[in-house]
Amino acid sequence: MDFEDFVAARSAALFRAAFVLTGNREAAEDLVQETLERACRKWRVIAGKDAPEAYARRIMVNLANDRWRRFRCLVTTSQAESGDKAAPGDEFGQVDTRDQLVRALQQLPMRMRTVVVLRYFHDLSDTEIAADLGISPSTVRSQLARGIEKLRDQSSVLSTPSPQRHREGIR
Repeated sequence: MDFEDFVAARSAALFRAAFVLTGNREAAEDLVQETLERACRKWRVIAGKDAPEAYARRIMVNLANDRWRRFRCLVTTSQAESGDKAAPGDEFGQVDTRDQLVRALQQLPMRMRTVVVLRYFHDLSDTEIAADLGISPSTVRSQLARGIEKLRDQSSVLSTPSPQRHREGIR
């Protein structure tokens, strides 16, 4: 697979992960652009690997961690508490719920947030996440459990399972 094909096939998934990691559309676009720029520079090495997407994800996570460290003192996120829940079919309410989720994710420590994003937005296994992040699978499981618990504590909207999630089962 050449670099252009990789970008066409995987840039949307990388953007979704970047958006969840950053919580901001513009920052996510910048993060994906910088990730793809670095991947392009090393594409000959990356293309020879078994999992070029995992390599690009690792670049993105490292860049997001670097940005978070630089700007954590400058950025404060305030989360508006709201008791209103979206009515079925209420697209604006669903947008609010997604916004609350992204804001709640922003409150998690970076490693915890990364583990949650890789599990639920990229559907990776404990072993795959551990390999991507250079940690043990047991650390992945503990970070995931703590992250989910913190998310539930932060938002009542997130603590009630959606009907769709209930039908699909919990992973």
